[in-house]
Amino acid sequence: MTAYQDDIEAIEALKQEAGSSWDAISPESVARMRTQNRFRTGLQIAQYTADIMRKDMAEYDADSSVYTQSLGVWHGFIGQQKLISIKKHLKTTNKRYLYLSGWMVAALRSEFGPLPDQSMHEKTAVPALIEELYTFLRQADARELDLLFTKLDAARAAGDETSIELIQTQIDNYETHVVPIIADIDAGFGNPEATYLLAKKMIEAGACALQIENQVSDEKQCGHQDGKVTVPHEDFIAKINAVRYAFLELGIDNGVIVSRTDSLGAGLTQKLAVSRTPGDLGDQYNSFLDVEEIPESGLSDGDVVIKRDGKLVRPKRLPSNLFQFREGTGEERCVLDSITSLQNGADLLWIETEKPHIAQIAGMMNEVRKVIPNAKLVYNNSPSFNWTASFRQQAYDTFVEEGKDVSGYDRSKLMGVEYDDTELAQVADENIRTFQRDSSAQAGIFHHLITLPTYHTAALSTDDLAKGYFADQGMLAYVKGVQRREIREGIATVKHQNMAGSDIGDNHKEYFAGDSALKAGGQNNTMNQF
Repeated sequence: MTAYQDDIEAIEALKQEAGSSWDAISPESVARMRTQNRFRTGLQIAQYTADIMRKDMAEYDADSSVYTQSLGVWHGFIGQQKLISIKKHLKTTNKRYLYLSGWMVAALRSEFGPLPDQSMHEKTAVPALIEELYTFLRQADARELDLLFTKLDAARAAGDETSIELIQTQIDNYETHVVPIIADIDAGFGNPEATYLLAKKMIEAGACALQIENQVSDEKQCGHQDGKVTVPHEDFIAKINAVRYAFLELGIDNGVIVSRTDSLGAGLTQKLAVSRTPGDLGDQYNSFLDVEEIPESGLSDGDVVIKRDGKLVRPKRLPSNLFQFREGTGEERCVLDSITSLQNGADLLWIETEKPHIAQIAGMMNEVRKVIPNAKLVYNNSPSFNWTASFRQQAYDTFVEEGKDVSGYDRSKLMGVEYDDTELAQVADENIRTFQRDSSAQAGIFHHLITLPTYHTAALSTDDLAKGYFADQGMLAYVKGVQRREIREGIATVKHQNMAGSDIGDNHKEYFAGDSALKAGGQNNTMNQF
């Protein structure tokens, strides 16, 4: 007896209890609808995906080759198609997640229109997108299972017992499209109470992992732009605690907190940390400030001073009323931020870097792991990096160290197409190809993500179509560049009516109205051409 058959029998018993008023109800139709709707609430999704992430984290601790990956998405349909493609090509969603990028919410989902990544968008847009993503992923389940049920009916009609058994096994062992989402809560959108309230909404929508950064909420900048301002450790710890309380209140006890430090590129702080004893967290934070020693007579009205090593020093304050850190302290601050976060409730780290360089990342993570041996990193394989130029420059520098002849290369112009077929370019491309594998082994990276790849792919594919369609190619640009490829490569969207749920709706109509149902999928449906 299969789980599917067990459910049919249980519903049949329920139907018998209800009496003749339920005569029109088909237990198998109910079982199908229940199978297609495995997750009934966002909290069920959050718990299911939190369990997956915790399992994946433990497996990575045992074997760094089993790292996880995701792509950033900005719409439910994009996330759905990504998971459909993963299942089609790789046969499993194992170790593949979704990333919800605050940058893309700001740029693409705000009612204000396109905005910079500065926490200016409506914070309600973030949980709304989480809910939307899981709605589309659950619909992908319903659609794929509906196709299996149609095959099962056809096999029964043909009396094909072998096919019936095979399809029944596929139904019982069905792998859902629902996967973990790592969701960007930016700098918390306000004080810790605001962070807690938003975290609850995001968890209730289904998020099992929230990523929060140590920037000042009202001064937040994209991690790859200038002008970033960090907060003292105690302020950030309060927000980590707020997120943990949200998880615990909602019963997701193993929810995942990703602590992100922007200190590598952040040279400013809005306020000085409170220090109670020498060497405490506040004192360590303040020790990175750029200061000047002053005699007491040199004080001016409004000056702020701190005592360091028995001397009065004045932190350098900018016209913006911000204080600046000493140059060259970014990596050291990242290490301290990371250790402090893990010691105060975070589960994973995120160190925002200015380039994809394994040695740099490993250098910081090795320092963190001296204190916390199983520290793990979520790393942004960012489109803000010029990957080609960066890796060609790294290859160039390696060639120089190895004594190879580099006279045929201009290091400042390595992006040029004239270098594409050179040995240096081939070495660089191979290093790009293996970057995730190598950095997971050498630098403690558990999860690799690209924050906003689908923003770029949407623009690129639209450009490809527009340049031909509106020129001399006309419909051939669409047919050759889109539809013909969809048909030959088995892209589900070629049957866009089915993708949008038309066949599911037809089956539901038949459940509800029987032979009198008016169905859309008859012989005159042009989708039958595909």
